[in-house]
Amino acid sequence: MGATPAVLKSIAMQPAAASLPFDSTLRARIEDRLASIDPRRVPPDGALRRAAVAFVIVGDEHGEACFVLTRRASGLRRHSGQWAIPGGRSDGDETPADTARRELHEEVGLELSDSDVLGCLDDYATRSGYVISPIVCWGPSRPVLDLDRTEVARAHLVPLGRLLAPDLAATTAIPESDRPVLSVGLLGGRIFAPTAAVIFQAREWLLMERATRVAHFEQPVFAWK
Repeated sequence: MGATPAVLKSIAMQPAAASLPFDSTLRARIEDRLASIDPRRVPPDGALRRAAVAFVIVGDEHGEACFVLTRRASGLRRHSGQWAIPGGRSDGDETPADTARRELHEEVGLELSDSDVLGCLDDYATRSGYVISPIVCWGPSRPVLDLDRTEVARAHLVPLGRLLAPDLAATTAIPESDRPVLSVGLLGGRIFAPTAAVIFQAREWLLMERATRVAHFEQPVFAWK
């Protein structure tokens, strides 16, 4: 997954991790937060292709709210083996929400309706030529995941409460860019932007109630192609 950054600068120490119940109260809170912040859209550009990801919140067997995080299959031509939020390139005139729901179903077998879409986060333009629109969705309790093994090596239900951990996010300086590389610490390692940008902004907007922007964060060089 690329060279380990030489210097990690933590972003704003946060409260210790907590368990967040998967219930209607949490859903209403998240819907209110998304309605109160105007997400930034990247204007159409012939040089950038449109894509969307589904930041889907589900309940685990303990009734805890989690989000779905995948590891891309090793045989993929691009970005193989990297951590990802379920998603992909938009087809035709699909809306970002349509793309996110379709890709979620294709990759991990979760089929959601329009009413399960809660809102969206900021667009994020990648070095590989895509504009990613993160769509926040509400999924089922105890989901049964059916992975497309050609695209997904494995999937995890990551408790939302872990996003409140003290040293979740960090930035690193690299010689190739004047922008800081963003990463988050989850599942025993570090996950980098663009996936880290979606996770970090979801934490800031949905849990910390802060309208933090992430477009200025850089990706590591291994993710540029």
